[in-house]
Amino acid sequence: MLNIHPTFPNNFDDIPSLVPGPAHTEGDRDRETWRENQGHLPSAEDSLRLSLVIISLPASLSVSHICLAIMISSNTISFLCNSGIGGWSSCSKFSVSQRKPCSGSSRVSCSAPTTTKRQNGSGVMDKEVNGDSTVSDIHGNPTSGGGVQDVYGEDRATEDPFVTPWSVSVASGYTLLRDPHFNKGLAFTEKERDAHYLRGLLPPIVISQETQVKKMIQLVRQYQVPLQKYMAMMDLQERNERLFYKLLIDHVEELLPVVYTPVVGEACQKYGSIFMYPQGLYISLKEKGRILEVLRNWPEKNIQVIVVTDGERILGLGDLGCQGMGIPVGKLSLYTALGGLRPSACLPITIDVGTNNQKLLNDELYIGLKHKRATGKEYAELLQEFMTAVKQNYGEKILIQFEDFANHNAFDLLEKYRSSHLVFNDDIQGTASVVLAGLVSALKLVGGNLDRQKFLFLGAGEAGTGIAELIALETSKRTNTPLDELRKNIWLVDSKGLIVSSRKESLQHFKKPWAHEHEPVEELVDAINKIKPTVLIGTSGHGRTFTKEVVEAMASINEKPIILALSNPTSQSECTAEEAYTWSQGRAIFASGSPFAPVEYNGKVFVPGQANNAYIFPGFGLGLIMSGTIRVHDDMLLAASEALASQVTQEEYNKGLIYPPFTNIRKISAHIAANVAAKAYELGLATHLPQPKDLVKFAESCMYTPGYRGYR
Repeated sequence: MLNIHPTFPNNFDDIPSLVPGPAHTEGDRDRETWRENQGHLPSAEDSLRLSLVIISLPASLSVSHICLAIMISSNTISFLCNSGIGGWSSCSKFSVSQRKPCSGSSRVSCSAPTTTKRQNGSGVMDKEVNGDSTVSDIHGNPTSGGGVQDVYGEDRATEDPFVTPWSVSVASGYTLLRDPHFNKGLAFTEKERDAHYLRGLLPPIVISQETQVKKMIQLVRQYQVPLQKYMAMMDLQERNERLFYKLLIDHVEELLPVVYTPVVGEACQKYGSIFMYPQGLYISLKEKGRILEVLRNWPEKNIQVIVVTDGERILGLGDLGCQGMGIPVGKLSLYTALGGLRPSACLPITIDVGTNNQKLLNDELYIGLKHKRATGKEYAELLQEFMTAVKQNYGEKILIQFEDFANHNAFDLLEKYRSSHLVFNDDIQGTASVVLAGLVSALKLVGGNLDRQKFLFLGAGEAGTGIAELIALETSKRTNTPLDELRKNIWLVDSKGLIVSSRKESLQHFKKPWAHEHEPVEELVDAINKIKPTVLIGTSGHGRTFTKEVVEAMASINEKPIILALSNPTSQSECTAEEAYTWSQGRAIFASGSPFAPVEYNGKVFVPGQANNAYIFPGFGLGLIMSGTIRVHDDMLLAASEALASQVTQEEYNKGLIYPPFTNIRKISAHIAANVAAKAYELGLATHLPQPKDLVKFAESCMYTPGYRGYR
């Protein structure tokens, strides 16, 4: 090792940062550290030494392969530079047009042989061509796949040009095989094995990614226990990211219940015992006052969407505390597989303020804080610090999706931050949007209009009141009728019975709009007989509450009763598909939150629908991001519902389906994204200008594809 004293530049922007690869974003934090200390040379006491390390390489390797790594100790600065990029510094916070050639005597370069045509700060690649022309972002700068600038070149998955798998150094040999972002397993070609020192580290056979997918799906199918399938998928995600998403996309209907509901519920319950790899960020009360620092520990800096939970109300399973991390991880897997967001742009976060689940507190394998939940001022201050730090670190347009917060916090957080942040609550807004789409489709089978229906909900929490409000908004939009008038057609039942005016003083604020004049009614079946609803919706989180009596009462009132049992996971569903079809004598229009198998009744096969939020939130998020939307408006939720309902074909209606099959989910997500983006432009909330002419094609061009890339 050779120690030298550097000549420090006057401007930290002149220091070259890392070139493509997750670790290149360390330059962002280093740049701030430099600015704080600008003009001060490091002292001996600080132990800041600039070391020039020449990596030992075979004698046959050309000079152009030699990589020089610069490391400054005390966790201050660590970076690499690739001089094969036209001398540009690759600074993640700057666009290509803002970057400038590195200068100053401290510049050290690392070059690799290239034969490519285009050079920019994120790697040397050919132009991406979509059809006959280059796809450009809305600012006019060529970007990968259009839309948000593809810093890492991930959208170029299906192109021929080779890329260098940069990390902290050029990944090769054993290290490359252990990097899930770049590992291809047996799909490494003969040339790649030679170039990256993989000879002998892999069996001699070379197989395609398609063959790997066949092998993996056979492996997953061998497991009989659903949780084992979940663990196999999570293990694959940590070994080979692109193969994981390729497998999930190609077998989405089969694997969606594995990586998300219902299996993710059991995974969260047992998260401590099956925990193998840390996924996402854990922010606990221990980090209070240091949340910005914690966010900066995450290796990726170009984050576009965060899914966050505090674990207090995981699905219908209650307080699972820190073990609720399975929800953000699962949701973001679907953001990538179904909505096409790049994995590196997604960040799962769990906020740990303790748990009131005594079983977990007594469990030695529980991975969270072992004390009762913090509430009140302590909780509010932690969330305020979190929201402020996220915006400070990632900017105005970072999408924050709240997941599985308890009712009392979910409504308050959404109301508090919707005017200052780009926030979305999937339990309140996403569920409402997907259910509204199902109702619009169901009415095409039953006949009639939204304003002619009577709705009865079992459950008056986040999902129930969210759906009710969106139904009222859509009906008001269609009929120009005041919201207060339309709310009178929507009735809710909670744990104490029908919500009526006489209970108004004791009701939580989000239930009060649904308190109508009526005598008190305690039992659901009695409420059905008195209200005479055409639609029954379950969001209670309690299984088997739609009893035979309840379903028969609905069938006696309606020729084709619409019954939606939406609670997750499967064990918490208000009734099964078989029960709904059997007890209604095959007349029910049924959908559930978790999947059920087709049911045969009287010689006819009924295929139940699945009102899964995965239909909505991936496309919804994509629409917000590709348009640069800064706030979520209720009209965007209505636009998403309309787009989803429009994707159901007549052939599917003939089969009794009210949702399209998941096999077409990426096409569906593109249409939802286009509708949401169009509404954002209409409302003046989009910042990516000018508006693309064909938003559907633009959405498709923005989508990540998980095919393998070739390596130099």
